[in-house]
Amino acid sequence: MKLSGKFAKLIVASVLALTAVVLAASTGKPVTVKGYVLDSACAFTKGLDKPISAECARACAKAGSPLVILAENGDIYWPIADTTPSSGQNDKLLPFAGQKVTASGRVFQRGGSSALVIEKIEASPAEK
Repeated sequence: MKLSGKFAKLIVASVLALTAVVLAASTGKPVTVKGYVLDSACAFTKGLDKPISAECARACAKAGSPLVILAENGDIYWPIADTTPSSGQNDKLLPFAGQKVTASGRVFQRGGSSALVIEKIEASPAEK
């Protein structure tokens, strides 16, 4: 089957446009988040502004509950890996369990949820 020149150009342009949209959607938006690292269940069910304690957050994480970042504005960020297959991020967050952190990376949003591929995370300075 032979395609006409105009039709072939239209197909190529469509494929390139679709590729650009997919790549743009898959890169995420750069963001810096300040907030607390805590157990995901507590973040949703207890209405906390900050963790109960570092020990509690660590115990929940070691029991298998995912750690999340509860931002200062109340948004919850689910840490994710940017690999396929993906991997849990508790090992990266466990040293900061119960602490206030500043995390930077790329955020992905879907259906009201925010996921964060963490590129850098550090404990925030103690507030006076």
